[in-house]
Amino acid sequence: MTGQSADDRRTAAVAAAVGQGVVGAAHPVAGLLDVRGIREAVAALREAFAEAGGHVEVLHAFAVKAAALVPVLRLLADEGLGCEVASPGELALARAAGVPPGRTVLDSPAKTGAELREALALGIAVNADSREELARLDALVGSAPTGSPLGVRVNPQVGCGSIDALSTATETSKFGVALRDAGARDWLIRAYAERPWLTRMHAHVGSQGCPLELMAEGVRIAYELAEEINGVVGRQQIDTLDIGGGLPVNFASDEVTPTFREYARLLAATVPGLFDGRYGLVTEFGRSLLAKSGTVLARVEYTKSAGGRRIAVTHAGAQVATRTVFAPESWPLRVAVFDALGRPKTSEPVPQDIAGPCCFAGDLVAVNRPLPLLEAGDHVALLDTGAYYFSNHFAYNSLPRPGVYGYALAEGGSDGDDDAVRFTPVRVPQTLDELVAESGEACAAGLTALG
Repeated sequence: MTGQSADDRRTAAVAAAVGQGVVGAAHPVAGLLDVRGIREAVAALREAFAEAGGHVEVLHAFAVKAAALVPVLRLLADEGLGCEVASPGELALARAAGVPPGRTVLDSPAKTGAELREALALGIAVNADSREELARLDALVGSAPTGSPLGVRVNPQVGCGSIDALSTATETSKFGVALRDAGARDWLIRAYAERPWLTRMHAHVGSQGCPLELMAEGVRIAYELAEEINGVVGRQQIDTLDIGGGLPVNFASDEVTPTFREYARLLAATVPGLFDGRYGLVTEFGRSLLAKSGTVLARVEYTKSAGGRRIAVTHAGAQVATRTVFAPESWPLRVAVFDALGRPKTSEPVPQDIAGPCCFAGDLVAVNRPLPLLEAGDHVALLDTGAYYFSNHFAYNSLPRPGVYGYALAEGGSDGDDDAVRFTPVRVPQTLDELVAESGEACAAGLTALG
């Protein structure tokens, strides 16, 4: 059973989740993570960059925002990855997962003085996002020594992918120092020349919707700037390039495309010096490492018809698939359907809407989608949801956060044997008591006491 494909493993996990009660009347929605799939994705990333430049030191720092779950970060750390964090909360999660400071990178456009002081005290790498933040670092570095590698985030302004909101290297992006703005390049060269402790440069072009060529072009521009700066100062002051992440994910099928190997080869062809051993590299991949290994599984509570359209009302809507509900053109998800026992349904497809539980009309994860006819008690699976869908809960209608479970297939298991699939909690379902406490229960009398 352990030789099965990702699709076979997912199918077995769905049946087992229903059979073992991971999803049922008490908990009608849950996230499922394929542990083997995650390990395979990490291996593919490491192998791709090793093939492109085996003698180059690379820190692959997982973008915590993509799956802000301590057990996931611990698993990735076990596979040799570090963490890229962008908030005090994400840093706390990385530390709880046991990720060493030396394998942690802090990126954010709004770091507070307290955040910077903590990072510098711990020895965490920091990329300054603006001129003002660099001035703040000047004062902090001057007041206390630090072992933190420090750099500046540069916006190469190479343009936009197909999703504006996820393109971070546009002409007017809020991120980094805009390299093509008047005087910016000269200012950056002086900034490095005047600060021997600036030893890194960061550039990140975008995420989903950005073509590989655009990403590689941004890396090329950052590399050439680093080369220019090192030439001006007369030594290898910049010794590490942080090239970000953002590899797009194919949400149309199980095929993994583009691959890490394709991207690494394109980088080697576009920026040959990147892999000649003079620079260390940092990457910050997130979605592309986890998306394919995740499934949101939800029970169908009711079915109905309206205007001649079949509607299946499920427990997976905007609270777990926020981007898909609010921007379906950019974030369409595949839907697989299973019967009440968790077995795949194979009947003739019928156009149906897959609706969520939230009280607004647009809470739909699929519209007019041809699928085998769903009935109450059946199950729907939202595929490719391992990144962002589990840890970015949208608490509409005070719906509790669902549980998330990792799964693996036991050695020697057989098809149809639910016990051959082992689950472990990644995050237990939020209880109503916890939800109430989080919503201010301890402060209940506060407003009335004001008079």
